[in-house]
Amino acid sequence: MKLQKGELFDLTGKVVAATGGGGVLVGELCRGLAGMGAAIAVLDVNAEAARKVAGEIRTAGAKAESHYIDVLDKKTCEDAREAMVKELGEVDILINGAGGNRPGATTGQGQSFFDLDTEAIRGVFDLNFLGTLIPSQVFGKDMARRNNGAIVNISSMNSLRPLTRIPAYSAAKAAVSNFTQWLSVHMAMEYSAVIRVNAIAPGFFLTEQNRYLLTEEGSGELTERGRTILEHTPVGRFGEPGDLLGTVAWLCSSASAFVNGIVVPVDGGFSAYSGI
Repeated sequence: MKLQKGELFDLTGKVVAATGGGGVLVGELCRGLAGMGAAIAVLDVNAEAARKVAGEIRTAGAKAESHYIDVLDKKTCEDAREAMVKELGEVDILINGAGGNRPGATTGQGQSFFDLDTEAIRGVFDLNFLGTLIPSQVFGKDMARRNNGAIVNISSMNSLRPLTRIPAYSAAKAAVSNFTQWLSVHMAMEYSAVIRVNAIAPGFFLTEQNRYLLTEEGSGELTERGRTILEHTPVGRFGEPGDLLGTVAWLCSSASAFVNGIVVPVDGGFSAYSGI
């Protein structure tokens, strides 16, 4: 295959559906991919946040629409898919970015493992795992029919190196990584080898979901946990949202045409450092 200049990572004309698109990290991915020529459907349970990201993309001169979606409710996924197909065209790329943790599923601060709330644990697992599986069913079905497409899941460094205090989140993200491998094989062997399913495993980024674990309330100073993370991250800082864009753009584009079923760490070297 001979590629012309600029073609390798070109996303011009591609339609991207991004769950969790109203959040900090996936919102930045939406803006970045739009800047590379893609039309973006920003999908989120927080409809106002999704509208804000889509509006910023349109203001910058790219195509974007937003829709409410509950990734645990297949009907809302189907409704969002139907609406965005009418507005932007059929989906070429799905980014499964919805996810998160809950304080009730986290040990510490007087809460032991033995007393963790079962419903909170189930909520974390459902949001991260089922919240990846259900949109993959809805949008992946179109990819199977068209024999083309790419799915990028958002796993976590916790799936590879489980951290203390967050058993439910670590287990749920491990399930996302495993599902990524399973779905990559299933789509390629049952439908089309052109359909690819990969994931990224972000390291440590300060978001509203983990800020209470990494910084002190009020002062913003790092907690002991936050300091330990930085001490074990060779680049010496938390990730910035834009740090994910290059890897995701690669997995979405023809530049990764022979890449399937992998989970790519984007972690500043955390997974490579032994601590010595």
